Amino acid sequence: MYNNFCRIDDIKNGGERPVFRTGLAMEAKVTVVGLGPGAPGHLSLSVWEVLRKAERIFLRTGQHPVVPWLVKEGISFATFDNFYETGRDFQEIYRRMADTLFREAAGGPLVFAVPGHPLVAEETVGIILEEGPRRGLKVEVLPAMSFVDVICSALGLDPAGGLHLVDGLRLDQQEPVPGVGNIIFQVYSRLVASDVKLALMEYYPDSHPVMVIRAAGVPGLERIEKHPLYELDRLDWFDHLTSLYLPPCPEVAGRCRYPLDSLVEVMATLRSEKGCPWDREQTHRSLRRYLLEEAYEVLEAIDQEDMYKLCEELGDLLLQIIFHSQLAREKGFFDINDVVKEITEKMIRRHPHVFGSVKVRNSAEVLVNWEQIKAREGGGKKPVSILKEVPRSLPALLQASSLQNCAARVGFDWPDYRGALEKVDEELREVKQAISRGMKAELEKELGDLLFAVVNLSRLLGVEAEAALYGTINRFRRRFQYIEERARQHGREVSSFTLDQLDAWWEEAKRMEQAEKKRNNFHAGRKPGRFSE
Repeated sequence: MYNNFCRIDDIKNGGERPVFRTGLAMEAKVTVVGLGPGAPGHLSLSVWEVLRKAERIFLRTGQHPVVPWLVKEGISFATFDNFYETGRDFQEIYRRMADTLFREAAGGPLVFAVPGHPLVAEETVGIILEEGPRRGLKVEVLPAMSFVDVICSALGLDPAGGLHLVDGLRLDQQEPVPGVGNIIFQVYSRLVASDVKLALMEYYPDSHPVMVIRAAGVPGLERIEKHPLYELDRLDWFDHLTSLYLPPCPEVAGRCRYPLDSLVEVMATLRSEKGCPWDREQTHRSLRRYLLEEAYEVLEAIDQEDMYKLCEELGDLLLQIIFHSQLAREKGFFDINDVVKEITEKMIRRHPHVFGSVKVRNSAEVLVNWEQIKAREGGGKKPVSILKEVPRSLPALLQASSLQNCAARVGFDWPDYRGALEKVDEELREVKQAISRGMKAELEKELGDLLFAVVNLSRLLGVEAEAALYGTINRFRRRFQYIEERARQHGREVSSFTLDQLDAWWEEAKRMEQAEKKRNNFHAGRKPGRFSE
């Protein structure tokens, strides 16, 4: 047998090993038991019998209130406490523990004892259960009382009402659920408590009550106090037996319903070392073209009035937002949570007529308020030009419309579309004059002026020039492809037909489009689809 208490490195350096009976084959078996929350009375009878009879016992840690009692009762064991002193992180420590147990178990049966319940927040046990059978080991797990049981008992909680467990060291990966009670475990130091507090403040009000629980159910050690969340890291009595309980917070429960987590996790995996080589090579700049392409494909789906395609294309566009957020997260700038938080706060702040007490009579007053709020957000400083807010990277048609809108907000605009229509006629005359003079540079300028004037007319008529031209482009594409198909049916090239024949097919394509649109409208009215319900 071992000495009553030794560490794994002591055994490697000459500590006693158990004496096995010769002539008998030793069974390769690991029995995993739980030592309960900390009081000797929490040990189950079956676990006690195993501990009393076992020849080899390994404790994940000797830092547990029941351990001194085990020593007093003559139970011998080794601990893995030295692994915590030399390991780089918990994943490496748990991996080394499991590998050591696998090697030791090859020489005969052993018992691996862990605090609490073996299947509650015990990663080493998870590794043993997954890999042990593949290594030819028999693995048995004996249940025990967990820290959750004694916390529920101490606080009078019924888990059936909803209870969510979160590892305090993994709040960047495991999110709390404010709609139910949450137990945050592994809050073993004031430093961890500070990190936990900051993370929880993203989900709860700063003054939300928190029950701080140390050594629940352990006579002489139990301590339970209630504090507001913002005071959490001011306490100085955290230890390895400390957990937190946050009661439900219904007023913020809805904040965690958005199912973005799975997509964020997929993108993080694609960008990881074991992910996709192409995704790992991308940068904000290399992704610019894809962001633009996806935005235009959304516009195409809208123009086609195809709701199924629109759903798909919006997903592709959302992926680009997640991609850029992941790149920023890797550099420590921001993540998707910051993106959602910023735009949510901005929309609430800029709509005081909805979320506040401001009264407005029409949409024009909404725009005036919007600009005033933007000015205050900028510290009251006016930009060098109001046109600065229009990105130069926008497509020319969209940029022209945006510039005109900016100028219109300060009164530089036609009273109505009539003035803009006369301007189009004027610019068209100047184009004709430039053509007659045969000056290409002048013609380019006048054509640009004509296009700008048409965009202005579109704006004053309430039509988005970008969408209008995009729709025309798509119609041209479909109709010309119809002409190509008709030419193929005749076994000839398009160029071999007369212009009159091509025009006839063009008109035929238009009539077919109109008939198809009428049928779609009819069926949409008769049979509501997935997106029209």
